[in-house]
Amino acid sequence: MKMTDPIPPTLSPETAAAKFAALGSEQRLGVLQALVRAGPEGASMGDLGARCGITGSTLTHHLKILAAAGLVKQTRQGRSIICAGADYAEVQALSQYLLQNCCADATCTHKGHDND
Repeated sequence: MKMTDPIPPTLSPETAAAKFAALGSEQRLGVLQALVRAGPEGASMGDLGARCGITGSTLTHHLKILAAAGLVKQTRQGRSIICAGADYAEVQALSQYLLQNCCADATCTHKGHDND
């Protein structure tokens, strides 16, 4: 996702909470970070496991939770996951949810933020 892409619609508090809950594990957060770093093509299961230090059924379990939350897209071949990638629109929507009211209640301006 490029900075010029449109900002996704605002998430509901319930949807945002579900996405944050999926990131409530240090290992799942690491998996998502590795997929964001891997770029739009994602990573193979072997590469992702090597990047995160998580393999096998544990990695599959974490990907299942992240995919259910809409943060990760998976490519399957039969019953096996062969590749996974971050859903950049959903990651951006979650970030935007946190920042949508940035500095709205601030009484002064901060470097890099205008309080208009």
